[in-house]
Amino acid sequence: MKPFIHQNFLLETKIAQELYHDYASTLPIIDYHNHLPPKLIAENTKFNTITDLWISGDHYKWRAMRTLGVSEEYITGKATDKEKFIKFAEATPYMIRNPLYHWTHLELNRYFGIEELLSKENAVNVYEKTTAAVQTSEFSTQSLLERMNVEVLCTTEDPTDTLEHHVNLSTSSFKTKVSTAFRPDKSLFIDGENYNSYIDQLAQVSTIEIATYTDLCEALQKRMDFFHEKGCRLSDHGLEYIPYEIASEKEVKRIFENKRKGQSPTKKETEQFQTALLIFLGKAYHKLGWVQQFHLGAMRNNNTRMFNKLGPDTGWDSIGNYPIALGLSRYLDALDLENQLAKTILYNLNPSDNEIMATMIGNFNDGSAKGKIQWGSGWWFLDQLDGMTDQINILSNMGIISCFIGMLTDSRSFLSFPRHEYFRRLVCNIFGNDIDKGLLPNDMKLIGGIVQDICYGNAKSYFNH
Repeated sequence: MKPFIHQNFLLETKIAQELYHDYASTLPIIDYHNHLPPKLIAENTKFNTITDLWISGDHYKWRAMRTLGVSEEYITGKATDKEKFIKFAEATPYMIRNPLYHWTHLELNRYFGIEELLSKENAVNVYEKTTAAVQTSEFSTQSLLERMNVEVLCTTEDPTDTLEHHVNLSTSSFKTKVSTAFRPDKSLFIDGENYNSYIDQLAQVSTIEIATYTDLCEALQKRMDFFHEKGCRLSDHGLEYIPYEIASEKEVKRIFENKRKGQSPTKKETEQFQTALLIFLGKAYHKLGWVQQFHLGAMRNNNTRMFNKLGPDTGWDSIGNYPIALGLSRYLDALDLENQLAKTILYNLNPSDNEIMATMIGNFNDGSAKGKIQWGSGWWFLDQLDGMTDQINILSNMGIISCFIGMLTDSRSFLSFPRHEYFRRLVCNIFGNDIDKGLLPNDMKLIGGIVQDICYGNAKSYFNH
C-alpha cells in the first residue's frame, strides 16, 4: 500500500507534479514571520523528548486534544512527557480532516522518516524512536533549520527586548540569517490594567523618563533605532482592527498623561490615542525603510478561567467579527497622503474579510515597488487547504497573484517548516489543475517561474535578502 505521505501528496495532475518537483521543491525557505525563541536558536538547543520539541507550547495540538476529551493533566499538566505524547498519539486518528492530521504525518515523515500513521497502537514505539533522535546533534535547533534549507527567518520581539541572542547569532557561523520584527503593541493598549507598568519597563530600557506622549514617542523611536542597528527591517502588529479616530495633538497628550496618573481612557479616547501612535509608528517605519505587518481579527483569551490559569497563547482564541475596512483604509491613506506609507503586509483572520483585503491592497499599490502592499497568506485558522486555496484564488481574481510573497509559519515549533512544502504543493496543484483544464497555457517556463517567485523569489526581493 502506498504510504499516506508519498512523493505526489496533494498533487492531482502530472503537470502539478512537474511544477512541484522541477520548480518548487528544492527552493530555500524565507520564513518572514514566526515566534521561535531566538535564545534556543542562539544556544543551538537540543531537546530531551519529542514532547518537549513537538507538543509543548503548541496550542494547535492542545486545542484539538481538549476537544477530544483529553484532560489538561496530559496537555499542560504534570503528566510525564511520555504520557502526554501517548495521549496525543491516541487522539491523532480522530483529528482527521483537520490540518493537524496532515501536518503531523508530514513532520513525522520529513524529520524522522516515519511512514506509518500515528495511533494508540504505535504510540510507545514512535515516542521512543523520535525521543532518541531528538537528543542527537542532528536535532539541535540550528541543525533542524539547516536541514529544512531555511535561508532567512524572522522572529518577533517587544521593544524592551535586548536582542542579545540576535546579536550572538549575527556573529556566529550559523548559515541561516535570523532577524527580528519590532512588535510594539503593548505601547498601544492604553486601556489595559498593566499599561503603566509596561511603560515603566520601556522607560528603563530606553533610559528615557516617560511622563508625556512626546516622551513615549521618543522612547519608541530610540528602540526602533536600536532594533534597526541590530538588523531589524520589519515591524508587526497583532490588533483586533485598526482604529481611526483623529484627535488634536493636545488631546492625545492629555489622554496619555491622564493614564500615567491612573485615569482609564474611554473607548473613544483609546482609539484616538491608538490612531495617533499608529500614524507615528507608520511614518517611522517608512523612514527606516522597514516593512510593516498587521495581523487583524483575532478575538483573544475568550476563556477567562483558563486564561487566569495558563496565560495567553494557550489555545483560547478564535475569529472575531470586527469592522476592518474603514479604519484600515483611512490609516493607509493618511500615511500615503504624505508619501510615508511603508511596504505593508495585511493578514485577516476572518474569512469574510478576504475580498476586503484583496481589493484594499490595490488602493495603495502605487507602482513604486512590485507588490508594495501585500495580502498575506492564510493565517492561523485559515492556514489550511481551503483557507489557503481561497486566499490564492481571491487574490488571483482581484489582485495579481504573480506578485504574492507566499508562505510563513507563524509558529513556535521548530518542526513546523514542512508547512512551506505543504503550501508549495498546494500552489503547484492549483496552477497544474488550471493548465490541465485549459485555463492557463501549458508554458512551463512561464508558470514554473511564477511558482518559484511565489514560493521564494518574491519574498527574497521584497525583503531585500
